[in-house]
Amino acid sequence: MSSFGDLVGELRSFLFQGSPVLARILMPALIILIPEAAFAAVQVTDSVALAAAVRDGAAGTNIEIAAGTYELGAMLELKAGMTLKGAGIDKTILTHTKAWKPSTKTLPDPEMKLEGLDTEAYLIRIVRDTAGVTISDLTIRAPQLHGAIFAWFHTGLHLHHLKIQETLWCGIRTFGLQKSKILDCEFIDAGGRWDKGEPGLKGGNTGGAIFACWMADTEIAHNRFLRKRTGTAEEFYGIKGRQGTRCRIHHNTIETSFSIEFPFENDGDVEIDRNVCTGTISIPKYAGGVVPKSGRTFHIHHNHLKDGYSVEFVRNGVEIDHNLFDFDEKQDGSNLISAFGNVPAKGPGSFHNNLVRNPGRGVVWINEVYDNLDIRNNHIIARTTPTPRLDGLFGFNPKCDFKTIRIRDNIIECRGQQRPLVRNAESLGAMIDNNALTGISDAGKYPNAKADRKPGLEAPLKFTCGVRDEVTVDGWNTKPTSSK
Repeated sequence: MSSFGDLVGELRSFLFQGSPVLARILMPALIILIPEAAFAAVQVTDSVALAAAVRDGAAGTNIEIAAGTYELGAMLELKAGMTLKGAGIDKTILTHTKAWKPSTKTLPDPEMKLEGLDTEAYLIRIVRDTAGVTISDLTIRAPQLHGAIFAWFHTGLHLHHLKIQETLWCGIRTFGLQKSKILDCEFIDAGGRWDKGEPGLKGGNTGGAIFACWMADTEIAHNRFLRKRTGTAEEFYGIKGRQGTRCRIHHNTIETSFSIEFPFENDGDVEIDRNVCTGTISIPKYAGGVVPKSGRTFHIHHNHLKDGYSVEFVRNGVEIDHNLFDFDEKQDGSNLISAFGNVPAKGPGSFHNNLVRNPGRGVVWINEVYDNLDIRNNHIIARTTPTPRLDGLFGFNPKCDFKTIRIRDNIIECRGQQRPLVRNAESLGAMIDNNALTGISDAGKYPNAKADRKPGLEAPLKFTCGVRDEVTVDGWNTKPTSSK
């Protein structure tokens, strides 16, 4: 006769495998009504026991891993609803044996296709089309594997308090992730660049610490991304996405060359806020892409952005506001917003209530036609650059419909070297009004009519950002957030 605990386990398994949505609704009630002993975790203290617990455990099994280092000779495959919990970051360490060394012939992986992707070259794989897995409180090191965790078409994945360190291609790799959370994790050297199965010393594709295709209704927050390895082929991106819908990426500290990348696909309602980024946010799409019913593809706000090549464009339906763009004046080779395409984009786009210091080449340079752009209520300070840069701060394609481009209510200062506001004569046809201009050499070429509105920010810029709000932005100044 089955024990009560066995019956509970069978019920959990049935719910997670048969109806993940029903499982998420009913499991909290089961936890209240059923004795705690029925949910007793399987505790493991060695690699053999860990592998057996995962292999033989029913869906919904809780596995607690004691402190120690666990060398695995093969992938762990988690079933629906399983929980894998360690004793804490750097206390429980999962890694691989020296003998487990998958081929790198499939790297870089096909990115948007499963065909040709080696899903067994990850330390942990989650069974396809399942729900409710949680992995937490441990470190994963996988220097010989493609990545740490692979999940496909999973709902309700919860990854938290993990350190993922030293992987070949990516840290967490997902397809079709929904209603999930990646919180309070550290990603250190969690990826690399590959070219036809070899390290990408002269080119190739770059992996991401989090590489997610078709991600929806998911939160990525309070994670730290850090690159310590400096080799050419050891570059990796922070968050690399291929289509995001109704996702929020917030309170992360991302110290990689490309902090966040969502190119090529039709994204919608992606909020990127309160991050500290030392690299680029890349969101280009052919012709700017489709704008969802909400009217917004990306909302980028209240971030501290430190790289002069901050936003890679073009994208329709974007709002960029209340950010501090704070660049090293010696690094003057980039435009804050850059676009390199040739196909016209309809917009709209909005850039407002930002502080911009030392924009280098300029604030905006868009090679293709981009219409319906509103640039308002920003404060921009440009200083003499080492080169020095003499171009206008805003560069638009001469074929834009300048009746739909408006530059208004800004404070724009060129301190030292004077510079023009725009880069070509056609751009003088833009709607330029009520700006407070200092050191702008072409100020006499457009009306810049005054209005009964105060130029500059509509309210002082003050917010906290980064992991656990570790940085306070107060106007032009930043400082560690006080613990008081």
